[in-house]
Amino acid sequence: MSEQKTELPHKAWVLVADGEKALFMRNVTDGADPFLEVIRKEEQDNPKDIDQSANRPGRMQDTGVGQRSALDDTDWHELAKERFADELADMLYARAHRGAFDHVVLVAPPKVLGELRKKLHQEVTQRVIAELPKTLTNHPLDEIERQVKADLAT
Repeated sequence: MSEQKTELPHKAWVLVADGEKALFMRNVTDGADPFLEVIRKEEQDNPKDIDQSANRPGRMQDTGVGQRSALDDTDWHELAKERFADELADMLYARAHRGAFDHVVLVAPPKVLGELRKKLHQEVTQRVIAELPKTLTNHPLDEIERQVKADLAT
């Protein structure tokens, strides 16, 4: 991955994701004036953790008389976000393996970007030209194009 100024190549992919939604886009023009076309949308139904938890956290006996400690409950919401990163990494690998893209820009919040980076296959990692730690999933397409162009130019 290059840390120098770069432009978004023609046909490069841009993945804009968060823990629940992802947009796969392709640049149909050049880097000077990118125009992104959505080629796939992925969404995961991931309710808040409180809505997914069945019970209150469990308790266990401590060493002292009459003492009990609460156990951490599984954070189902965070677990679903990690699984979504796994799914996105698998999708990217399948498309990279078929030669669907030569370059990809990853745009996601820092935590999601970190999870995604850990899951990426080397075949995808070699094609990553930039990582942008931002949340852009709910932005209009023209704003995503503007942000990606601006961030790649710096």
